[in-house]
Amino acid sequence: MAKRYTKKHEVSYYECDINQTMTFPSMLGIVIKTSEDQSDALDCGSKFVNSFGLTWVITNYSMTITRLPKVGETISITTQAMEYNKFFCYRNFWIHDEEGTELVKIESVFVLMDFVNRKMSSVNEEIIAPFESEKIKKIKRQEKIEKIESGMMLPYRVRFYDIDSNQHVNNAMYFNWIIDVLGYDFLTTHVPEKVLIRFDKEVEYGNEIESHYEQVEMEHGVKTRHEIRMQEQLYCEANITWKNK
Repeated sequence: MAKRYTKKHEVSYYECDINQTMTFPSMLGIVIKTSEDQSDALDCGSKFVNSFGLTWVITNYSMTITRLPKVGETISITTQAMEYNKFFCYRNFWIHDEEGTELVKIESVFVLMDFVNRKMSSVNEEIIAPFESEKIKKIKRQEKIEKIESGMMLPYRVRFYDIDSNQHVNNAMYFNWIIDVLGYDFLTTHVPEKVLIRFDKEVEYGNEIESHYEQVEMEHGVKTRHEIRMQEQLYCEANITWKNK
């Protein structure tokens, strides 16, 4: 069985928005840090991975949200590298409150990318072995992300502080462009329940990107569809299901 790793975290005010709940970039930052800490504890951290000329890249998230963590709350983040095949690694994260209630479940897909040519590499058994993940043959199908049919758009510029130490835009940053377009009134009256997001291509410093979005009324709540584009090129797409506060 794949090894689990858990750490605690106290939610700070600067990790939260006006609703007093964690922002997506902050939440994803702590879950990815948890996976990095597990890797370091197993002596297969970033330096070890980089020694093969490789780095980890996230391609997909699927999130189920009971509620977002609140400012001042102590939460537990658990991660487990569940399965892998020739090209994809499947890692889960769980966030629990102090009573052990599950707040958020995140299913993620990781790939190894070659540093030089920025292309996907096959999974290196030496890198993945310490996690004791199950090896599978099939590629797991991800839930389909609905396309925008008739939406609106706001432009954004990729800033210096959007670039991380791996010299590309951290995936968590895409949520700033995706969420911001929905506006103050919507974001203070709705809370997210489910998120599907896929990262297709990397954006770079100085790029002028377009955040396209569309709201679709549902029987219980609202679904928003999102696309990050530059001209006709798709870089990221997402669906978020919301409920009224």
